[in-house]
Amino acid sequence: MIVDFIFVAVGLALLFLGGESLVRGSVAIAERLGLSKLLIGLTIVGFGTSAPELLVSLNAALGGASDIALGNVVGSNIANIFLVVGIAAVILPIAGWQRTAGREALIAGVIALALYGIAYGQTIGRLEGAAMLVVLSIYLIVSYRRERRQPSESVFEKETEEFEDLPLRSAWLPPALALIGIGLLVLGADLLVDGSVSIARAFGVSDAVIGLSLIAIGTSLPELATAIVAAVRKHSDVVLGNVIGSSIFNVLAILGITAVVQPISVNERFRDFDILVMLAASATLILLLYGTKSIGRLAGAAMIGAYALYTAALYSKDMAPWLT
Repeated sequence: MIVDFIFVAVGLALLFLGGESLVRGSVAIAERLGLSKLLIGLTIVGFGTSAPELLVSLNAALGGASDIALGNVVGSNIANIFLVVGIAAVILPIAGWQRTAGREALIAGVIALALYGIAYGQTIGRLEGAAMLVVLSIYLIVSYRRERRQPSESVFEKETEEFEDLPLRSAWLPPALALIGIGLLVLGADLLVDGSVSIARAFGVSDAVIGLSLIAIGTSLPELATAIVAAVRKHSDVVLGNVIGSSIFNVLAILGITAVVQPISVNERFRDFDILVMLAASATLILLLYGTKSIGRLAGAAMIGAYALYTAALYSKDMAPWLT
């Protein structure tokens, strides 16, 4: 049991370090190749910060743990909004966001609603996975063209700038950092999934709950770190852009790629409860962006409280037989 907890702790650390290393190395490589900050923010930063979710979900699906694969994505999206935005708002109230933030939040909400519909099919198959990747491609192309027409600085460009504070002057450092990041992600995902599954089964907790909570928080660490740094720097657009973009990528890219490689069976609990919570989180963010001028500390604390209640609900139901 102790070994399993060590696996989880080491896996979480490796996922965080691997995600940071991969994104920073990839951003530096892309800039040396002359790619625009807009394109880098849309693609490399988006995929890079979601790399932990991808590796974990793929590892879980291929290992026959579909509940962890889907729970990781749904749980990460819930954590992104309630926990990451909540913590960032408590550190420093989020204000002054561009109107595009509301539009992107609406897109994320529609995608979450589509996932709810797909979940009724009981399986997310290769066809659904391929459709998600097509939608993602369309989203990226449309976003790139739209952002290029806007005279003001794009939030995607600001996201890129958040990963430029580490000087990588030597030509060999960026590719080395990216490769090291990939290696750490692969190893971290393997340790985290193996350790979490063993702990879950030892305590009688389901794979779904582990995926929705422990693993989801672990794979959201890159988003949390970026949000904290951005909040301290008073970069509200980056906090929101990172969270909303990650929520879109998690469903379309992570579930899309995973389902194409290995179809994912859908436990009914996801459509009866967890995806509904994800929809509620999306609706909360949309209402805040359109109905208020700032997300203050009180709202942030309420969001953290909502996440704590959700987590308690997960474990109170799953742990009841074990406690008795």
